Amino acid sequence: MGEKNAGWLIERGSSLYPRALEDLPRPPERLYGMGSPEALDAPSLSIVGARRATPYGLSIAEMAARVAVECGLSVVSGGALGCDHAAGMAALRVGGRSIVVSGCGADVVYPRSSTDLFEGTVAQGGAVISLEPWGSGPRRWSFPKRNAVIAALSNVLVVTEAGARSGTLSTAEVASELDRIVYAIPGSIFSPNSSGTNRLIADGARVIPDEQSLSVSIALDYGLVRMAGTCAREGGPVMSALLASPSRPDELAERLNESVLTVMRTLTDYEARGIVERLPDGRYTPTQSYLLGHNG
Repeated sequence: MGEKNAGWLIERGSSLYPRALEDLPRPPERLYGMGSPEALDAPSLSIVGARRATPYGLSIAEMAARVAVECGLSVVSGGALGCDHAAGMAALRVGGRSIVVSGCGADVVYPRSSTDLFEGTVAQGGAVISLEPWGSGPRRWSFPKRNAVIAALSNVLVVTEAGARSGTLSTAEVASELDRIVYAIPGSIFSPNSSGTNRLIADGARVIPDEQSLSVSIALDYGLVRMAGTCAREGGPVMSALLASPSRPDELAERLNESVLTVMRTLTDYEARGIVERLPDGRYTPTQSYLLGHNG
């Protein structure tokens, strides 16, 4: 993640200091960062969720990030395992910008499994920021402060999947206290990972029952219209899933609740039409020409 001299420091009162953080009861006096400090001033959507996420939670995080990018928003996350990583990587895959708010020093990749997200965020014009000095490792008390910054940075916080007691729910509580809008994705009443999100909905969070509702809510709350290529509309759920993450046929079948045979037939058709290609490891991904049309 680079050397210290590749980073920057923004002090409160600076023209680069994010105005949104002034809403916090105790705005941080310093922000340490890697990447582009200007990225902090762009409209963004914060996405949080369980670290030990289910495939459902990961799919929701990926979908929310993709829709955010297609609406012209940056994606803010904590860079952790699970939903954070899924959201940030999905934003990068569709050419968007990610902002990672780390609980460690901005020059420290934590967890190590998120190296691709941290490095991709910086390379793609986003920013990795922290309240902690350079070189700081994980400390329990740093993460609640990190969560508050995630809640403050964006007008809207999306809660993808959360248990009854979790850091994700504490982030939602801070967002509500700051008069941010909280979107929550409903889940099974039998899933412990959805008990928190379902409770948020019961307590008044905006329910997001499907992808179209997310697009409409963003349009209402940000005044932004989603730009999606015609191929994405033609491709339907299979292409939407592949845009979020390259996948094998069996993974797609499980995610979409379809038979593997049906998914394989669809992929074969898309491959013949030149909108997907098979990678050496067996996963399928949208072709470059499809992505150019999708983002154009």
